[in-house]
Amino acid sequence: MQDITKELKRLVAFNFQTIASDTTTGGNAIDLQGYEACDFTIVAGNLTDGVYTPLIEESDASGSGYTAVDDADLIGLEADAAVDADNEIKTIGYVGHKRYVKLSVVSSATTSGGPVGAIATLGHARHNPVS
Repeated sequence: MQDITKELKRLVAFNFQTIASDTTTGGNAIDLQGYEACDFTIVAGNLTDGVYTPLIEESDASGSGYTAVDDADLIGLEADAAVDADNEIKTIGYVGHKRYVKLSVVSSATTSGGPVGAIATLGHARHNPVS
């Protein structure tokens, strides 16, 4: 067995929250500087209804200029990473070349909804151990 805890960095990509309407809810900017790999883990709590699809965006600046990531720069498809069942967990990877990425959640078919959150895992750090 090998230790990977000092080789990965985890950040809150989307604050865990209840989404109860059809909307796009913005996530947090993730700075990829110093890392060569990123994936997102989307987590659903107890959902009463709705489909919660990640929207991955990228930018050269942390606060503006975000555009949708081309499918060629994703490992998996956003539609396949949607959660729509209790306690479901899905992942999607980013292999683009922008410094910042952001995961937002697009909710649909939602009347009372449920809690959804996401974590970004950064890996292949240029310098280890990761703090």
